[in-house]
Amino acid sequence: MTTGTPVTVAYGDGIGPEIMRATLHVLDAAGARLDLERVEVGLDVYRDGHSSGIAPDTWESLRRTGVFLKGPITTPQGGGYKSLNVTIRKSLGMYANVRPCVAYPPFVATRHPSMDVVIVRENEEDLYAGIEHRQTDDVVQCLKLYSRQGCERIVRYAFEYARRNNRRKVSCFTKDNIMKLTDGLFHRVFEEVAAEYDLQHEHYIIDIGTALLADSPEMFDVIVLPNLYGDILSDVAAQLTGSVGLGGSANIGDHCAMFEAIHGSAPGIAGQDIANPSGLLLASVMMLVHIGQREVAELVHNAWLRTLEDGVHTADIYMADTSAQCVGTAEFGRAVVARLGQRPERLRAVRYIPDVADAAEDAAAPITVTAHPPADKRMVGVDVFVHDRDASADDLAERLQKAQGDDLQLLMISNRGVKVWPEGLPETMCVDHWRCRFQHPQSDREVDHAQVIDLLTRLADAGIDFVKTEQLYTFDGEPAYSLGQGQ
Repeated sequence: MTTGTPVTVAYGDGIGPEIMRATLHVLDAAGARLDLERVEVGLDVYRDGHSSGIAPDTWESLRRTGVFLKGPITTPQGGGYKSLNVTIRKSLGMYANVRPCVAYPPFVATRHPSMDVVIVRENEEDLYAGIEHRQTDDVVQCLKLYSRQGCERIVRYAFEYARRNNRRKVSCFTKDNIMKLTDGLFHRVFEEVAAEYDLQHEHYIIDIGTALLADSPEMFDVIVLPNLYGDILSDVAAQLTGSVGLGGSANIGDHCAMFEAIHGSAPGIAGQDIANPSGLLLASVMMLVHIGQREVAELVHNAWLRTLEDGVHTADIYMADTSAQCVGTAEFGRAVVARLGQRPERLRAVRYIPDVADAAEDAAAPITVTAHPPADKRMVGVDVFVHDRDASADDLAERLQKAQGDDLQLLMISNRGVKVWPEGLPETMCVDHWRCRFQHPQSDREVDHAQVIDLLTRLADAGIDFVKTEQLYTFDGEPAYSLGQGQ
């Protein structure tokens, strides 16, 4: 290939080498100006002793090029191995995962022929922080972490994406009717940012939003979600188009971007020349747009659409009554090359070239977040999590009250979030993990760390096995902690 934009390339595992070869063949034939640096990631690197699946010299390449075209990889089963995708995304600050989900009727079977939805998923926070602990015999926990900056950055990116790509509406899905602090923050930031844009916007609770997407995807345009919901919903949306195998994905940050197919390494069909390279090829189109080679992106994308339209299909989307030819991985790549310069006649052709200068300038501008002054933060109590297999809520409360002081007194005990003392219900199932809330008798009275330490010392002296504490704060006078269910 002609020397051009530096790009780090990893062929990956399973079907990765086959679909990467087909993709690079198309890019070369289309005249993409790329200077490729090949690296190894994935299964062999794991086996060489790198538990993250990536070696130090690969990090150097990624930081140098800032662009990564990656084939699917296999993570070994068993403990001790971390997800390579999550590691790369978070380590290099790729906070936005972008997945266009488009239907291609009648050439790919779908129940939703008008579907054209873009999922914008937050990529760094939420439960994917991967902070987990086993605290008792019965209970493990995973911390769900949102930051205001992280929420604003992904929401603002979604609105900017919609603006740059002439999209009409941005939708937000959360579960803030239950998780009022975490998902509540995401929803609140969404509404604040939406007020700055002349675009339609709406919010749905994640369960009904997902149901509506599955039933009527034409209702939606751009959807922005926290990490876990976005991971699930982006695969759902891709499958609704007719095949997850057609989905490409971009992971965007201020310093680096990674482009990949959304499907896995499919080791069961590796080496058989039957895998569909379309997901990786469409990811490479997103990469070309990102690096400013929009004319090549348009050339490749329209040739791919024409290939679909001509009925040249791999086995995963082949239909005997509508497809013209069933081809393998390499042959599909050659079919796209043969159609370079052609445009689809029935599917809608894509256009990336108009307003190149303005779009490139917008795309290059980093997303900035709003600075907020620090709030008036006051500690008003502490939740002490206790491991006790044998006690009832009343028995535990009696022991805790004997160890409490005049400044921090037992207010409530919950089990798995449900209030069980005082006045708990006998039907409530309890496990060995108890949240015990201590506050000053005047509930809004400020306390300090020394008082918390004194309380914990008394609890330890009383033989109470506390496994975790969470301070209770107010910010600008507003309680920043959840009540027990039933409290």
